[in-house]
Amino acid sequence: MTHKQRIVIAGGGTAGWMMAAAIARTLAHTVDLCLIESEEIGTIGVGESTIPPLVNFNRILGISETEFMRETQGTFKLGILFDNWKVDGDRYFHSFGTTGRDHWSAGFQHFWLNGLTRGHNQSYDDYCLELVAGMQGKFAHLPEDRLNYAYHVDATLYGRYLRKLAEAAGCRRIEGKITRVELHGETGEIAALYLENQARIEGDFFIDCTGFRGLLIEGGLHAGFEDWTHWLPNDSAIALQTRHLGPPQPYTQAIAHDAGWQWRIPLQYRMGSGIVYCSRYLSADEALHRLRSSVGEPLIDPIHLRFAGGVRRRQWFRNCVAVGLAGGFVEPLEATTLHLIQRAVLRIIRLMPNGKVSARDTDEFNEQQLQDITQIRDFIILHYKATERRDSPFWRHCADMPIPDSLKQKIELFRETGRVFRKNEELFAENSWVQVMMGQGIHPDSHHPIAGKLGDEEMARLLEGLRSNVARTAAQLPTHEDYLRQYCPAPKPAYAL
Repeated sequence: MTHKQRIVIAGGGTAGWMMAAAIARTLAHTVDLCLIESEEIGTIGVGESTIPPLVNFNRILGISETEFMRETQGTFKLGILFDNWKVDGDRYFHSFGTTGRDHWSAGFQHFWLNGLTRGHNQSYDDYCLELVAGMQGKFAHLPEDRLNYAYHVDATLYGRYLRKLAEAAGCRRIEGKITRVELHGETGEIAALYLENQARIEGDFFIDCTGFRGLLIEGGLHAGFEDWTHWLPNDSAIALQTRHLGPPQPYTQAIAHDAGWQWRIPLQYRMGSGIVYCSRYLSADEALHRLRSSVGEPLIDPIHLRFAGGVRRRQWFRNCVAVGLAGGFVEPLEATTLHLIQRAVLRIIRLMPNGKVSARDTDEFNEQQLQDITQIRDFIILHYKATERRDSPFWRHCADMPIPDSLKQKIELFRETGRVFRKNEELFAENSWVQVMMGQGIHPDSHHPIAGKLGDEEMARLLEGLRSNVARTAAQLPTHEDYLRQYCPAPKPAYAL
């Protein structure tokens, strides 16, 4: 009888159960899959805001969207509304999807910039359907996926939902707290994990989903950690679940303050609220006071988190791969944590060893994962560096801090020419960089000459036609609240009755 490969996932939560559900549903009974987690440890359960690739991830796993939304008390998300980032009192919207219509030689921003010189003063925002619909509180599924969206979900409920799917597909859950990692004397690979009850769990391939602790990848294998806190100064967060202050909107809010920022993530019956801050400039007590004074009635005790921005030097090392917070973390801004988990999950399945681990596979995985998180890192740093705020020590620090050469090139290229280039399947496409850079106050000095090819009447027809189409489509959409009620109403929890 052929020996089934034994895959052991250490840690539950969203990362562990995303991994388990994907492996169980994809490889089914070709592997022996188990997941170890302890009810005593619990999970962070904070990451409630997602980005559009999760829609495709769910489709790959054959997950019903309506069931998923009901099970997670989910709402739809069209982007993020940024308050106070450029200057105090200013706001802009980073939407999903595209703005206007690109030409193969140049993005739409070049035509819009040319239009400004001819007296067309409509906001760049007016040409993006997701942005206009989001600001109007509208949402619906449109034919041909014309409205790009993601979700807001209850992370704890999402983990439970994924666990149900994974167990139904053959994953075994083992309750226990990991106390020791046993290594092979000759190869240095992980041989087994010991639990508090003295149980010994053997495996061929191990997946570390133990969060910031990295019990396997760092505690057992000492893979190393590259610190990015000189570019990402925030190191603390407080999360709180609160009552709604109004109907759920189809966007996340990111509100900058003098030492970081606050988030607002609307679910069907409550709000996910939190504050991210740099402990050098704000105490935990003051951060909690600010959070409580700006949100609705709390439903749980606050969850305090400490973190360091950075990445494991080797996320796949020997026969162990780190997923989620165990592999690296940037910070919650732009909601990329679940995306990095998802990318790792799909890559692991594509590169799943059939017996001995190939060094070529591990090198390929590590290179791709590092590229992903590095590109995301640069996009996050942009929000702190490109700002006119100088009103506090925190923002003055951000203004003065050096930035990676890769980000410097992107900013200066856009400032001088209006151009943005997407490299190697980069997560954030041209429209994202344009919206954020202009929202943060960077405006191009020039634009592509192709826009000058259009005569005045042609330019007027192009701009007015695109703007009118967006306005007309948005006006026909139902409110987000009404659409949720019709499409995927979740059972009311006790606190909402």
